[in-house]
Amino acid sequence: MQQTDEGLFATEDQMDDYTEQVPEIQTEKYLIFSSDGLMYGIKAEQVKDIITDYAITYVPHVPNYVKGVINLRGQIIPMVDIRLRLGKLPKDNFCGIVVDVDGNMVGLLVDMVEKMVDVPLDSILPVPTTNSQATVSGMWTLPDGNTMLELDSELLLHE
Repeated sequence: MQQTDEGLFATEDQMDDYTEQVPEIQTEKYLIFSSDGLMYGIKAEQVKDIITDYAITYVPHVPNYVKGVINLRGQIIPMVDIRLRLGKLPKDNFCGIVVDVDGNMVGLLVDMVEKMVDVPLDSILPVPTTNSQATVSGMWTLPDGNTMLELDSELLLHE
């Protein structure tokens, strides 16, 4: 027997019934990164690597936000500058996040990788649909009070 919150004693079977009544909060891990003063999150399951020291090879005739390609362990990966993709000014000191988008590896150039967090799925709010937010599919308030914008990596690659 165990003592319950009310000070009453309960059998093991009653304790099992009590714990089954508590709904489980479903969460998903997100990697948080910053770009141009904003916090973005991408599902951790999509993140394959974080890189900091690499040479980007320029490729002609691609959109301006594609800075070029890198060779990562024998795989050629296009590198997308998040700042340019979102219509912001470029910045030279980048960190790279390699993500899997529908089986394609893509590098994202960001200002800084911040942390990994568990996000309750029912707390992700939709964003108002505007052309400027075409790459953001949701938002969530982080424990520190900042707002995380959920990056939709599939939309990120389409004009």
